[in-house]
Amino acid sequence: MDNLSIRLAGTVLTAFIISALLGPIVIPFLKKLKFGQSIREEGPKSHQMKSGTPTMGGVLILTSILFSVLIFAPTSLEAWLAVLATLAFGAIGFWDDFIKVVRKRSLGLRAKHKLLLQIVVSILFTLLYLHTEGGDSALKIPFTDQTFQLGWLYVPFVVLWFTGFSNAVNLTDGLDGLAAGVTAVVAAALLFVAFQSGNIGIIVFCAALLGACLAFLLFNHYPAKVFMGDTGSLALGGAITAVSVLTNTEILLIIIGGVYVLETLSVILQVISFQTTGRRIFLMSPLHHHFELKGYKETQVVKGFCFVSILFSIIGIFGI
Repeated sequence: MDNLSIRLAGTVLTAFIISALLGPIVIPFLKKLKFGQSIREEGPKSHQMKSGTPTMGGVLILTSILFSVLIFAPTSLEAWLAVLATLAFGAIGFWDDFIKVVRKRSLGLRAKHKLLLQIVVSILFTLLYLHTEGGDSALKIPFTDQTFQLGWLYVPFVVLWFTGFSNAVNLTDGLDGLAAGVTAVVAAALLFVAFQSGNIGIIVFCAALLGACLAFLLFNHYPAKVFMGDTGSLALGGAITAVSVLTNTEILLIIIGGVYVLETLSVILQVISFQTTGRRIFLMSPLHHHFELKGYKETQVVKGFCFVSILFSIIGIFGI
């Protein structure tokens, strides 16, 4: 094995082991603090039994990514930019979760406050990125050699991307193992994308993201012992968006992250249809709940969505 392969394998294993070892320590601690998940009454009735399951488990993902990058890419500016975005969005999610489970305010952060924080973090990340040596405000068009120069419009574009995908991953986090499973697939695809860029720091970060998601599934698969909460889902959204920006594959993320896009579209279409016609397109949105109410088992829905994510990722890889 060459040095890069050894570093890659080492990063995945390190992130996996850190999270796997911390899980049995952190989860009982979250239980002791009574950081239990409140289940929405308007959700599927079968989910009420999950009430009280420890949440904010995203700290496992954040910790394993942070220390893996610290070990395997301590001097990479790009890797630390990605870590910064992940931690910052994770912090927003942590604050939201804290308000929900500690202050017992079911809606958490007010939507406008959460969005404002996401916008501020996105702007800071974009400005830092554009001031790096590889900073580029041009968008690559998938499946072609064409680029589209955005100029100053690149800043609001990236803000839209960060807020959109972080909230899309948040919507996807509705079944045991769903967000972590889909993101593990996306991370693997982004790892391939990072290889094409040749940037060691981004490769290490993607490997850490993959290892962290796989380890989290040890505790989050059905029936889940812990939920990632907004701490994890917003962080994962920030992570994949940061990688797409740092590798100049922002548009490609629409394809690779196709499951997130479908979940978000299902919510948008449901709202528009109900407000304009009084009818619902889906039995319930986001999309994974529709299939639950159609009679599919939770595990079947998760496996199906992960399979679809693999298909999207394969198509996306051909678009590099």
